[in-house]
Amino acid sequence: MNLAWITGANGLIGNYLVQTAPQFAPRWRVRALTRADFDLLDFAAVEREFQKDKPQLIIHCAAITVVSEAQKNPALARRVNVEVTKFLAELAAEIPLVFFSSDLIFDGRKGDYVETDAPNPLHVYGETKLAAEEIVLKNPRHLVIRTSLNSGVSPSGNRAFNEPLRRSLREAGQGTTLFTDEFRCPIPALETARAVWELVQKNCAGLYHVAGAEKLSRLQIGELLIKRWPEVTTQIKSGSAKDFPGPLRALDTSLDVSKAQMILSQPLPKFSEWLGQNPHEFA
Repeated sequence: MNLAWITGANGLIGNYLVQTAPQFAPRWRVRALTRADFDLLDFAAVEREFQKDKPQLIIHCAAITVVSEAQKNPALARRVNVEVTKFLAELAAEIPLVFFSSDLIFDGRKGDYVETDAPNPLHVYGETKLAAEEIVLKNPRHLVIRTSLNSGVSPSGNRAFNEPLRRSLREAGQGTTLFTDEFRCPIPALETARAVWELVQKNCAGLYHVAGAEKLSRLQIGELLIKRWPEVTTQIKSGSAKDFPGPLRALDTSLDVSKAQMILSQPLPKFSEWLGQNPHEFA
């Protein structure tokens, strides 16, 4: 069996890729890489392991993904999100590499972005993801996946967007405000893993948007999820992202998934429909 490295295996998407490999990619043997194996910032250690294992594929999920963390420590964000990616891409020069990017490389002024639309990130996180994209795409063997909000159950309990949302709703005393004018295309991480494994097995390379097939506001997402959390008694309030006191927010980073959908054998789901078909998920 061919060996695939999956970095960030304790994260959300990385964990789902590892867990679903026997089902979606039975010809691949997976090494689930975490910090317990080695530090990706220790390039000498990474190279030693790479030469020992000689994987035939790298799926690179490890990253600083929290926008506020990247904003607070831009130097670390660039080391982790850009320099590590560059080093792995160089090691994987002769084999496929999959890199995960984000809808937040866009400024949110347009929405329904296709792969050829011009990026314009508003924050350090998006800047680092865009810089890494450009490095990865120089190799015609390599694949960049831009995704959106991913839901699921993560090993740490805080990596899927539904997890901190549920916690904040439980803890909120006077209600929680969710935006009516900030739009994303949420997708279950299970479906992201399914799609990525299929793209890998079809030897796809280049840039693909893999996200939910439905644009939803933060408020709409909250209203869908709160129905399955009976312990949450707080009220959801509607608000505008324009009134948010923090950094400028990208209002509509919805992704057009037509390119990926033409290749995939199963439709990328609408989040509302998927929740209806899977009533016990995230309950």
